[in-house]
Amino acid sequence: MTKPLQYDLIILGATGFVGGIVCRYLLSHWETATGENWAIAGRSQAKLDHLVQSLGPQAAHLTTFVVDVEDEAAVITLCSQTKVVVSTVGPYALYGETLVRVCATTGTDYCDLTGEVQWVQQMIQKYEAIAQQSGARIVHCCGFDSIPSDLGVYYLQRQSQRRWGEPCIRVKMRVKTVQGGISGGTIASGINLIQEAIADPATRQALRNPYILCFKPNNESDHPPTLIPVQNDSFFDEWITPFVMAGINTPIVLRSNALQNGAYGESFQYDEGILTGPGIAGWLGAQGMKWTLDLMALALAIAPSRWLLTQVLPQPGEGPTEAEQQQGFYDLRFWGQTASGHSLMVKVTGDQDPGYGSTAKILAQAALCLAKDKPQSSLQGGFWTPASSFGQDLIQRLVDHAGLTFTEENCFK
Repeated sequence: MTKPLQYDLIILGATGFVGGIVCRYLLSHWETATGENWAIAGRSQAKLDHLVQSLGPQAAHLTTFVVDVEDEAAVITLCSQTKVVVSTVGPYALYGETLVRVCATTGTDYCDLTGEVQWVQQMIQKYEAIAQQSGARIVHCCGFDSIPSDLGVYYLQRQSQRRWGEPCIRVKMRVKTVQGGISGGTIASGINLIQEAIADPATRQALRNPYILCFKPNNESDHPPTLIPVQNDSFFDEWITPFVMAGINTPIVLRSNALQNGAYGESFQYDEGILTGPGIAGWLGAQGMKWTLDLMALALAIAPSRWLLTQVLPQPGEGPTEAEQQQGFYDLRFWGQTASGHSLMVKVTGDQDPGYGSTAKILAQAALCLAKDKPQSSLQGGFWTPASSFGQDLIQRLVDHAGLTFTEENCFK
């Protein structure tokens, strides 16, 4: 008989910026689930002790593990004690592979916050067959990238099937409003991605392919680019500008369709953009945001300007204050159209800063969903997306416990 695992979750990287937020959320919301047991892990015992102390008396029971993510033996020992490992250790392209390899090999379930599409592709190529054999369920991108996008499309498609018996073969996600800060860890991941793209022409080419995570990456030329150009969106009657997170969200949504056997249609297309308003003011806003994005990418690509930026931008371990996280929010709109011409819109909102306050709650609920709601009989081993693995189970958790809403809007045709 297999020995029961001691923990449902272990948070690896708990002493980091996002890891600490996840721990605080779990402590304050643990009563919403029954019987779970969790622990924390990081590289430094002193930092782990400091975290436990800062969390207050209710954290006194937490077990701590000192683990270097590059120490394979220590990672194996960690994985042998838990159902799910939750990793907040980035940039994942630099520090994430050993943990994914061990989870895939030992049959340990795993979720993370990466938005590094090139790394996700590499992990799938290297370890998917191993995870399928061991039974490990690996789910990347379990934060603001890419759960609101992936589950927003999933929710819209369910409503379309319910109303008309057919999927929406064309879906647009538009960021209506968003407020939130940025952390040093996210900046470090972005810098590493740009450096990889500069060093490797194959990486640059792959990043332009929206089907990069699909096992049959066809129809690339027929699909809109992940970073769409500034344009006027006739349905929303506003100008739109590229949304930087589309670089990971679009490939995840397309992979979800592939993993669900083309449930959204074989010719399904998806794109994301930021609404900037109508008229000349909207056009100027769209162009300004596009130029800012381009200039930032250029500055990060050049060593001297990259060094200057890293002196003024948040460092790893730094990010928005708790008050700023509480004041943050987001409002996303998804418009879809079926092959026969029916259309509908879905609204997805979050009640805190998207990258940190809301992301921490989303990640925690995704991990709980994997540990508690998904027996092996319902989800086999392999590399899954949030929509293809969690579906409605996670939507319900996010609505009940994480401050998200998923609603239909009155625009049916």
